[in-house]
Amino acid sequence: MTAAPLVVPADHLPASALEPVRPAYGSGSLAEVLPSVSAVLGVPGAPDPLGLRDELDGITRVAVLLVDGLGAHQIPLVASHAPVIGDLAARGRTLTAGFPSTTPVSLVTLGTGVPPGVHGILGFTTRRPDGRVLNHIQWKRDPDPAQWQPVPTRFELAAAAGVATTVVSRPEFEGSGLTVSAYRGSAYRPATGALADRMLEELRAATGPALVYGYFADLDHHGHGSGIDSGPWREAARDAGALIDRLVHGLPAHSALLVVADHGQLNVPSDARFDMADIPALQAGVTGVAGEPRVRYLYAAPGALDDVVAAWQGVLGDAAWVLTRDEAIDGGWFGPVPSDHRDRIGDVAVICQGRAVALAGGWEPPTVGRLIAYHASVTAAEMEIPLLIAR
Repeated sequence: MTAAPLVVPADHLPASALEPVRPAYGSGSLAEVLPSVSAVLGVPGAPDPLGLRDELDGITRVAVLLVDGLGAHQIPLVASHAPVIGDLAARGRTLTAGFPSTTPVSLVTLGTGVPPGVHGILGFTTRRPDGRVLNHIQWKRDPDPAQWQPVPTRFELAAAAGVATTVVSRPEFEGSGLTVSAYRGSAYRPATGALADRMLEELRAATGPALVYGYFADLDHHGHGSGIDSGPWREAARDAGALIDRLVHGLPAHSALLVVADHGQLNVPSDARFDMADIPALQAGVTGVAGEPRVRYLYAAPGALDDVVAAWQGVLGDAAWVLTRDEAIDGGWFGPVPSDHRDRIGDVAVICQGRAVALAGGWEPPTVGRLIAYHASVTAAEMEIPLLIAR
């Protein structure tokens, strides 16, 4: 049976949103959020690269809400359905995600306060030493999260300094490898009801310095499934606005709310999709595939590296940067990468540009190729994220 044609709505991105943006590690990336929050809460030795201490003087309790998929370039569309987000954005600022700009990488970058190369969660999927592919979203306890991601989290460091740290998220995420890697050291509170109410309960219950983190997934989910500015996406935008409005107006005394995101998204038309299953030249010499459609990791047969690079460059042309592992690392995209983490990056990294995606038919579920919006690459639409603050 022939699949129905994809319906791809307009996402209204300006041309500038498709230009590459480098991660601002050390000064203005997702990695700097929790160190600066920790400084506000009095954690000894915590740096404040975002300068939040002055802005949040007198604050002893901080709620951090991550809205999955709320890129800075989605704010104008979201604000038309969620005015509170537009109001906060008018006095907010822009940060960058790390690279790749994808959920598991970003959640651990936020939670640890270090660039992806350091913590080692380097893609939606990466290859393990035994050759199996690890999907970080489906990760349970193998491999051991404490070994696969060895960096202490900012929740651990804050808790050791006497800060009450709490994560409020979906029940099914509790205890997963990704949750442990990103948030270990915190108390986990399943959000079986309204996320805002549970976060506010935790803030109000605190008798001293407190950090409460919450996660909202629906905007990203409906962007992938239906596209940015689709009907379901607009409804998710309204829900995000209602959540944030409830938090803003429910903050107890001496509390602040920070809203961030893990990445933005862009809609991908049918004619921008390159599928390995349909292009024999992209299959030659490839023995393994990981990553995701916007940042594809390829593993080459012995002696085939140069041929794989040349073949992918020849087919994709300006639609992607095709880099060897060393070129990608030396370019600084991941931050420092210790030797133990290098093999988690493919022999070749295909970093899609514009609206292109590199699908891996036969290597990944067919549903991946039926998504509407994607992310993970280096465009401003994917990399630039908001930092919104209310107190």
